[in-house]
Amino acid sequence: MSLKETIRQPMPCQDPQVRRTNFDEVALGYSEEQAVKEAARCIQCKKPRCREGCPVEVLIPDFIKAVAARDFAGAAVKLKEKNALPAICGRVCPQESQCEEKCILGIKSEPVAIGRLERFVADWEMAQGASATEPAPAKGAKVAVIGAGPAGLTCAAELAKLGYAVTVFEALHTAGGVLMYGIPEFRLPKAIVDKEIANLRQLGVDLQFNVVIGSSVTVEELMNERGYAAVFLGTGAGLPNFMGIPGENLCGVFSANEFLTRTNLMKGFRFPEYGTPVKLGRKVAVLGAGNVAMDAARTAVRLGAEEVTIVYRRSDKEMPARAEEIEHAREEGVQFQLLTNPVEIIGDENGWVKAMKCLRYELGEPDASGRRKPVAIANSEFVMDTDTVIIAIGTGPNPLATKSTAGLELNRRGNIVADEAGRTSIPGVFAGGDIVTGAATVILAMGAGKKAAQAIDAYITTKAAEAAN
Repeated sequence: MSLKETIRQPMPCQDPQVRRTNFDEVALGYSEEQAVKEAARCIQCKKPRCREGCPVEVLIPDFIKAVAARDFAGAAVKLKEKNALPAICGRVCPQESQCEEKCILGIKSEPVAIGRLERFVADWEMAQGASATEPAPAKGAKVAVIGAGPAGLTCAAELAKLGYAVTVFEALHTAGGVLMYGIPEFRLPKAIVDKEIANLRQLGVDLQFNVVIGSSVTVEELMNERGYAAVFLGTGAGLPNFMGIPGENLCGVFSANEFLTRTNLMKGFRFPEYGTPVKLGRKVAVLGAGNVAMDAARTAVRLGAEEVTIVYRRSDKEMPARAEEIEHAREEGVQFQLLTNPVEIIGDENGWVKAMKCLRYELGEPDASGRRKPVAIANSEFVMDTDTVIIAIGTGPNPLATKSTAGLELNRRGNIVADEAGRTSIPGVFAGGDIVTGAATVILAMGAGKKAAQAIDAYITTKAAEAAN
């Protein structure tokens, strides 16, 4: 293979100066020719390490081989054998730290663009109007899935493919969870999520909305009164964390959760067509440097803020967001105030944000996360002008479902205690995703949902065999 052939195909994108004014998808996707060229870079290892890095164990070499042969339909079949949401994963999964990190080609060159090829195949199949997955013969047992986010949807799809009658109970008015309320349109178009969910309906999955577990119905009632053989809890981590500093209750302070929900799920970016405006000032400060912080900052740019600044207490090397998202944010004009942390949000006489009192930091020794610990510099206090503050420092579990389930073991943070297969302290009750691990990635939640589906199948099968004897 020549050096030219080993060059990774670039992803076509909107121009930064154009895209910062719209909510259209930034990455435009590979053409057929680009996809075939990129797929041809795969050397088809005898022991494909890339699969080891995939939480849902996608048949990566197989689907890529099919793309290289222009058998896109065959690639879709291979892809969906293991992944129920490929069009979503191809867009938001951090492949650079998972499957692509394991790619042998990446040792001396750039790894194969597995995620981009996954997106291409999924988009190609959607364009054909067909699904590569068909419903399975019915097994006669019912399973309840609580939460229609990545973990719940994956668990539901896997169980439906095994022949179970699956009902998903979702507290919101639509399915998708963080895919719908958290990730902006310019990174993950909601039409794509809707199409993936339509594929689940084709499998026979029943989606019930506006059902709050712990209020509308309990886990115990589902199992003892409604005849569900097992329950999967995938309620995520949607409760925002705050810093606990003075001024967080001022007008103009948002949690990233609220800000992105108003913009994405409630269509605030399409005001006045939708009556859910998001009031921003001229200068927006976003606290945090993860993917959610980048999403909030880039959304603020598109909503018309004149100056948007990421405020982070460590350096750029420690920022947990994907490198691609950081690069896109910089291209779109987001500024970065690093080694800085606010200690107070200052308000005006009307109770609105007008500034933040901050401290400068330096990095000390690594902490438990492996990142160097930020240490405040004495007498470094300064005031930063801002009229909107968005707090994006993580989320925790909503306690409504867990607190209403007697006998369900929780850890000190309120997350459900479950083993690798998703088994909890209650027989027949399984859990996975952010409600177990804390806030993590979409693909890790999907992997947990898939493992739990396998464990649920084993549990129900064993119970049926015991009853037969």
